Amino acid sequence: MDCAVYVDGHRLPGRYTHSAALAEVRQRGAGFVWVGLHDPDQAQMADIAQTFGLHPLAVEDAVKGRQRPKLERYDDTLVLVMRTVAYLEHELHSVSEIVETGEMLVFCAPDYLVAVRHGEHSGLAGLRRQLEADPDRLRLGPGAVLHGIADYVVDSYIEVTESVELDVEAMEEEVFTPRSRVAIESIYQLKREVVELRRAVNPLGVPLETLGKPEMPLPKEVRRYLRDVADHHTAVGERIHDFDESLSALISAALAKISVQQNTDMRKISSLVAIAAVPTMIAGIYGMNFDHMPELRQVWGYPAVLGVIVTICTGLFISFRRNQWL
Repeated sequence: MDCAVYVDGHRLPGRYTHSAALAEVRQRGAGFVWVGLHDPDQAQMADIAQTFGLHPLAVEDAVKGRQRPKLERYDDTLVLVMRTVAYLEHELHSVSEIVETGEMLVFCAPDYLVAVRHGEHSGLAGLRRQLEADPDRLRLGPGAVLHGIADYVVDSYIEVTESVELDVEAMEEEVFTPRSRVAIESIYQLKREVVELRRAVNPLGVPLETLGKPEMPLPKEVRRYLRDVADHHTAVGERIHDFDESLSALISAALAKISVQQNTDMRKISSLVAIAAVPTMIAGIYGMNFDHMPELRQVWGYPAVLGVIVTICTGLFISFRRNQWL
């Protein structure tokens, strides 16, 4: 995506290939190379690995992608794997994807930084411009870029969690609104997306804490910045944990509400069945065709039976209404 040489915090003019950029830095004995790659194939990554002397295991991870967030060290090269996330706009009751994940893999050494991303949501071009506008930070070397990328990724976590929080609050309001219909599938979908968000975010905590330790080959000022990023990441992890617990409680509340609605519906159905059973029972008795049924020969038989049916059904209806079954 881009390849540049930075000396004393400033970008050198002109366009460089990755091999020419590294040769320029090593010839000057100062500065560093920043290379950005997007979904490189095996051949492209092999060329990069040969130029910068990257370890084959790390190169394999960069090509395949879908790695768990981690930090590895190969001699003087740090390899940081991070998962990126993006929030997708959606309807509250949709069952579509809400959180989209990608991947960022960073090779950081004293004289170069190679950033490999998988997925469409990165924003590293804007980050590069932002850092180039602050030469004092770039004077700290590739570690400053490593911090900038980690800070950008964690900031995206914060933005996504804020959007997810609005979804959780809207779902809570709807579940606890009287006489509202609960779409349990939407809650399950949001729960699944929060679980995916947790799996993408939480494992990065240990690598960020490790980067802030004194034994890391990074400038002291950069390690301070990285410890601040680790603090922000911890706060994000706690919020995601709260979302997970809130949605678990929300699922229980929604299921209880559905159970109450079903019980109410069953009472109404049972009441109507009980009322309908009265004329059915009486009609069944007088439909047995026995010869000795005196009421059949009486003038008042038919209206008397109708009166009894109406009286009993009315009494049952009033009783059920008083007990709030109807």
